[in-house]
Amino acid sequence: MAPEPQRLVLASASPRRLDLLRQIGLEPDSVVAAEVDESPLKDETPRLLAIRLAVAKAARVAADEPLAYVLGADTVVALGRRVLPKAETPDEVRACLDLLSGRAHRVLTAVAVAAPGGRTARRLVETRVRFKRLSPQDIEAYLASGEGLGKAGGYGVQGRAGGFVTALQGSYPAVVGLPLYETASLLGGLGYRLP
Repeated sequence: MAPEPQRLVLASASPRRLDLLRQIGLEPDSVVAAEVDESPLKDETPRLLAIRLAVAKAARVAADEPLAYVLGADTVVALGRRVLPKAETPDEVRACLDLLSGRAHRVLTAVAVAAPGGRTARRLVETRVRFKRLSPQDIEAYLASGEGLGKAGGYGVQGRAGGFVTALQGSYPAVVGLPLYETASLLGGLGYRLP
């Protein structure tokens, strides 16, 4: 007897998360951008923010997809307790790079899975990243590339900003947007048949 068909839904419009899933042989049946307010709550730590948003994204999409495994994720870049924004303008990218220049910061990526039947699981992965001291020319060239727009902390490690990283302790895929080992473990633990 053939196993029951299973559906996987990615609750994220991030092309990087989709690419990462494909890297481990997972092809979502659909991709749905989960519309949630990503503003931090009063006194919310960066860790709790990442977890809350990942869970909210999975839950939002799971409400419309009760028979699917729904995967939500969120990445927060933090300097101490300060959450850096998802940079939407060149000025925000510049402000983030000025703060990160020559310093270590944390990238917190939370993953949440909502399974058929209402079971859920989540995991948080923390990675420490250190940037070299950025020259004005480094920052101007990065701004001209446009790569930092729409990215947490104003940079994407998988692009030109990879050249700014002097040290990385933790999960490189988590910094890109999805920790692969933890994602596969959560899905498998909830009964999703992995390839």
